[in-house]
Amino acid sequence: MKLLNQSTYILLSGLLLGACQYEFPASPVDAPDAGNADFSKYVAVGNSLTAGLMDGALYDRAQQNSFAVILAGQLEATGGGSFNVPDIDSENGFFSMGPSGPLGRLILTANPSTGAIAPAPIGTGDLPTPYTGDKAALNNFGVPGITLGQALTPLTGGPASAENPAYSPLYARFASNPGQSTVIGDAAAAMADGGTFLSFWLGANDVLGYAIGGASNPTILTTDVDFQTRYTAALTTLLQANPAANGVVMNIPAFEHLPYFNLVPFNAIPLTQVQADQANQAYALYNGGLQQAAMGGLITEEERQYRTIAFSAGANAFVMEDESLTDLSSLGLPSIRQSTTADKTTLPLSQALGAPSEENPNGQRGVSFPVEDEFVLIPDEQMEINGKITTFNELITAAVNANPERLVLVDAAAFIDQVAAGQVSAGGVALNASITPPNGGFSVDGVHPNGRAHAFLANLVIDTINAKWESNIPKVNPNAYIANDLPR
Repeated sequence: MKLLNQSTYILLSGLLLGACQYEFPASPVDAPDAGNADFSKYVAVGNSLTAGLMDGALYDRAQQNSFAVILAGQLEATGGGSFNVPDIDSENGFFSMGPSGPLGRLILTANPSTGAIAPAPIGTGDLPTPYTGDKAALNNFGVPGITLGQALTPLTGGPASAENPAYSPLYARFASNPGQSTVIGDAAAAMADGGTFLSFWLGANDVLGYAIGGASNPTILTTDVDFQTRYTAALTTLLQANPAANGVVMNIPAFEHLPYFNLVPFNAIPLTQVQADQANQAYALYNGGLQQAAMGGLITEEERQYRTIAFSAGANAFVMEDESLTDLSSLGLPSIRQSTTADKTTLPLSQALGAPSEENPNGQRGVSFPVEDEFVLIPDEQMEINGKITTFNELITAAVNANPERLVLVDAAAFIDQVAAGQVSAGGVALNASITPPNGGFSVDGVHPNGRAHAFLANLVIDTINAKWESNIPKVNPNAYIANDLPR
């Protein structure tokens, strides 16, 4: 049974053949003014978003288009000083290891035969190398992928071993003392050394890592108690480093808006009638067992219908694991069903669907054997993740409210909701929650914003600062920042 190339399941329509930048008419503004704040030394603390990771990699162009770098540039007009980042010095960065070595950032590629568009590595990349600049002069302490726990432990800087899951080469490369220092400690030292203004955006990876893995590894999901303890410890350390400093704190956007969870449709299995008949025959015993279970009162008729496997000619839902189903293992029946519109798929499924596995070298994932837990978020898992984000954001808000004179909340979650609803634009040019140029606001990895979206985020921060401290920081033209490259 042959399935179509999985890249066809990623549907990117409406690609324009023009550049991704636009003219934006300048409006007269009052003279820039710091107001009641001091921006002479801005320090940024965070994860991938602060660091500027885009397209699955940290690379030169992405790093220089992070919201933190954009914000720092605008703060210069109000007395802001230099903003030093730990330059990655790589044109394409590092996405993953390939058969011949490191692969660089993701780009959109067009299949010359089918026209299907999908993310793929641009080609050769570079492994991260140690930062050779002045570490004591750094302002940006964004480290891709870190949780609150990692931000507080010296293990994030080393040792680099399988026994140390906290290790991050992207922190170790600029840590003041790898294996001894911490991200928060280094940032606090920068605040103590004249830091006057802070941006703090941590906490997303305490739930996002769990979601990206299909909620298959509950051990990496931070508990509410640990989140509150670690968040308070990190933020308090930074504020105490300079009691006169102020800052902005950003919350956690909803996961369901990320293209990473929306690019692979539930009915991504194309079958002919002959193929469908063959697949149905293979599940005849399973379906019969469900009937017996329903007759015996072990499951409801509704669950029997929900679990019944049925293929037909055309686009089909795939077979998948679902641990929330009634356990019928005593009857020899696995907890499987076909996908529905209520499920959220992860982007790696685009390559895994229809492919064999080590356990099923001659099978087809989603047809002859079920898609594994790590590729799909079932409704119960989505509710769990949304509940975590809600709780974490409440804790973040409480932390800000505990320091009302010094901190203000930047509601990034509400902003991304507006983007997803089609309510955000600049100069008549929309920003949406897709990876499709020119309007898509997410980079090709489907998780991190692209440069144009970072410009919108910088303006969101500027609006919040201006309102809180009666400042007049000039905003940027988002259309002057590059979005995703057109497919190659």
